[in-house]
Parts: sequence; C-alpha cells; structure tokens
Amino acid sequence: MTLSIGDKPIDLQDVVKVAVDREQVELSESARERVAAARDCVEEHIRSGEAVYGVTTGFGVLAAVAIRPEEIDDLQRNLIISHAAGMGPLLSDEVVRTAMLLRAVSLVAGHSGIRLETLDLLIAMLNRDVLPLVPSQGSVGSSGDLAPLSHIVLGMIGMGRCRFEGTEMDAPDALNAAGLQPVRLTAKEGLALINGTQIMTAVAALATVRASRLAALADIAGAMTLEAVRGRSEAFDERIHFNRPHKGQMVSASNIRKLISESELVDCIPERIQDAYSLRTMPQVHGASRDAMDYVIRTLEIEMNSVTDNPLIFPDSSDVISGGNFHGQPVALAGDFLGIAAAELGSISERRINRMIDGSYPHLPMFVTPSPGINSGLMVPHYLAAALVSENKGLAHPNSVDSIPTSANQEDHNSMGTIAARTAEQIVTNVEMVVAVEIMVAAQALEFSEGKRPGKGTAEAYRLVRRAVTALEGDRYLRPDLEALRSAVVSDVFVAGVSEAVGELL
Repeated sequence: MTLSIGDKPIDLQDVVKVAVDREQVELSESARERVAAARDCVEEHIRSGEAVYGVTTGFGVLAAVAIRPEEIDDLQRNLIISHAAGMGPLLSDEVVRTAMLLRAVSLVAGHSGIRLETLDLLIAMLNRDVLPLVPSQGSVGSSGDLAPLSHIVLGMIGMGRCRFEGTEMDAPDALNAAGLQPVRLTAKEGLALINGTQIMTAVAALATVRASRLAALADIAGAMTLEAVRGRSEAFDERIHFNRPHKGQMVSASNIRKLISESELVDCIPERIQDAYSLRTMPQVHGASRDAMDYVIRTLEIEMNSVTDNPLIFPDSSDVISGGNFHGQPVALAGDFLGIAAAELGSISERRINRMIDGSYPHLPMFVTPSPGINSGLMVPHYLAAALVSENKGLAHPNSVDSIPTSANQEDHNSMGTIAARTAEQIVTNVEMVVAVEIMVAAQALEFSEGKRPGKGTAEAYRLVRRAVTALEGDRYLRPDLEALRSAVVSDVFVAGVSEAVGELL
C-alpha cells in the first residue's frame, strides 16, 4: 500500500500506517505542481533583489542582516549545522518517521518554496528507511522544532548519523546504502525544512493513539474490578447518563454495560447500597478523559495538515508574508490536556487496585493471595501503581504555561509544546503500566469468584490475561509477569479480542 499526500488531509490512522506499518509515501501530481509554483516564486524574488526574510536576510533577530547572492546557499547550510544542537535521548524511529511524513505534508501545500528534488529526497529517505538520529531535547516549541528538525535535515545534506534498516551509520554511508545522494540546500530550503511543529505533533500523535487505546483498557480494567469486588451495576444504567449526555461518559458507561453483560458477579450482594466513587463514577471520570482526548485528536489532525513555515509564499499573488504559524501553542495545550487526561485514568485505577487488596471485602484475602502473611501476594505491584500515579502528578503540571524568551528577545514567547508532548508520552507509558497492574490484580481476584460466571467481555479479558500470566498460587518473582502483561494488554490484540466478544467497544 502507498499513501498519496497532497490531495486530501491525513489522519491519525495514516500516521500509524507510515510510522508503525511502514507504508510507502508518494506525492500527488497536484502537490508537485504546487511545490514547483512556490519554488518559481522564490526564484523570482531572488532575481528581483528585494529583502525576503530567511532568503536574502538572516534569521530571527538577524533578519536585518542582508545576505549577498553568493552567500544564499551557505546561509541555508549554516542554518542547519548551527541549529542541529539537540541533546538527550534519541526520539524513536516511529516518531522520526512521523515527523518526516508530517513535514512533507506541510511542504506539499505549496507555500514553503522548497525544490521538488529536495522534497523527493525527504520522501525517499522515509520510504527506504534512512532515519536520521534525532535527540529529543532542545526545542522550545516556537519558531518550530528548530533543533530536532535540523537533525533530520542534517542527514539529508550528508552529515550526522542515521539509522538505515535498523543499523546506525554515518549519514553519507546510510544514503549510499539506500541508493541516495545528499542534497545541497539552496535559497529558503533549510528554513522550509525546519520551521515547523512536526516533532511535537509527531510525539503527541503517537501518544494519542496509545491513549485512545488506554481509554478502552481503563473500561475493561474497571469492569473486571467491579466484578472482582461484586459491585453494583445500576450506576451504569443508560438513563443516568442520558441525563448528563457528555459523549465520553455515555461511551464509557455503554462499554461497561457490555463488558459485564450476563455477569453473575455483579448485583449479588443485596445489602450493598452503593459502591465507592472509584467504581461508581467510572463513566464520569473515564468519559471526561475521553472527551479531552477527542479535543486532542481534533487539534492534532488540524496541525498535521497545516503549513507551519515562515515566511509563507503565495504564488498566485507573488506575496511572501511573515507570520507565526510555527508557534506551537495549540499543540502545547493539547499535549498538556492529553497528559492530564491520561493521568486521571491512572489515578482512579490505582484507587480500584487498592480496594481489591486491602482486605475490606470478605471474599477477597489480603493482597489477593492464598495464605497472606507468609505470602505478600500483589502488595508491591500496588506500590508500583502508586509510585507511577505520584510521578504523574508532577509530570502533569502544564508545560504550556511556561515561556522563556530566546533569540535575543526576538522570540520572546515560546510554547514549550515539544516538552508538553514528550511529557504526555511519558504519562501515557506510566498509566499503561498502572492499568496493567489493575488488570493483573482483578484477574487474580476473579480466582475467588466461587463459581459465579463473569460477564461476556470480562470473561474474554480474563482468558487473554491468563494466556500471558498464570494465576498466583504463592509468592514468585513478579517483574516478568508485569512485563508480559503490560505487553499483552497494550497490544491491539487484547482490546480487539475483548471488543469482539461483546460486539464492539469504543
């Protein structure tokens, strides 16, 4: 399969196809025409001798410095090598692929002035799996993701390091192995390639895909816990949620009703009047996170298809206009919302874990283990969940409210959007583990079901858990179990299998 870009917007599913499934990418004919027209406009302005930001002038606070015609190519090369100053852990191959795809999508709109041959090299590197090594730290989220995007372009000009088919090597060797040649940048091209929000958007997009799956996992985990403690089903009655019709709340309540359908473990203790909030308000809490994630998806899909370069070129009128589409504030806010939404799923999950292990339910032994005392059971997996939830409380502090001026105060308000996206990604990773712990504990608690039948969805979830880890009959080394279960439940197979058992989960 091949994804054609330039004729219609892309979405998160397209990102997954390219970043994870490594689908090939090609430019549509109309895209090629737009790119060529914008390039012709750049050449006209160069011939006219007028001052054009980033073409015949310096960058940032150096915009007042005129660049001689013979220095134009050096200006673009110097931009890349000076700005490729990122540090820290490398971004994943999936994030780099996504950033390269999104940069191409922005460029094909025909407002950036890049040459077709340069854009073709970017696409060819993506298709042939030549991925520059990109450090994760160094972007303040305005004037685009200058530092990390410069590391991508560094590979295009035959400098730095790349990974080719999984092996790290010098960029010239990687390009040569893939049958490609480095490009010599000319007027406007360096700026066109690095002045954008594609790193923060890439990180946030892939984290959002995981977070969306996590929302379904939270419903599954919560339904298993509800059965494990023999809770009540009335809190999920459709009539309640019809009278507070937030979309996410209604979806979560519907999911839980499907998961516990035909269960003999709920509503089996008549004297219990109400369950604790962590059980009774799952639709309200999970649903609010779902609604926040929907906002994030809408924001990111707009950003993925936007032109975030500066200046923008309008070939129809020959205008070159400086603006601020490179400012990452929309993504910064979305990243913060994503992190907070995911953190809340982890927070309420930890409370449900605690309810299963604290000995307050007569049918469940302390720490859901046979012979508590000689056995500690699942005591410390709860510690793990508690530690991650606590860590998330610090991480969820919004990055978007911060700003540090840069470029000698010319760039005096920055978004920190890339930090927000990276932080959200870490929170999602933490919450995946928290919810995996809840599923582990709930599955263990269901070992004490005394022959009562679980629901249609929870029974399938239990079966899939037991394919990954066996029931706890006494203390054992639990890290392998935790690793195996986390890998199992965050896979598409787990959610798809449970969804198939009940018809569909959203």
